[in-house]
Amino acid sequence: MTYEQIKEIARERGIRIGGVKKVEIVRAIQTQEGNEPCFATGRAADCSQLRCLWLKACD
Repeated sequence: MTYEQIKEIARERGIRIGGVKKVEIVRAIQTQEGNEPCFATGRAADCSQLRCLWLKACD
């Protein structure tokens, strides 16, 4: 998913994105989805949030 696509998802959900890095935007979306905000924390191999939109892109 591109950065622009991520920003669009955030905008659609009413998440403020001005001056915010990609990782922080994704974590804000994760929180809104009811998931743990763990994107890019190095825990993808042990992730139990199988319905998370970001699982495939996580590292």
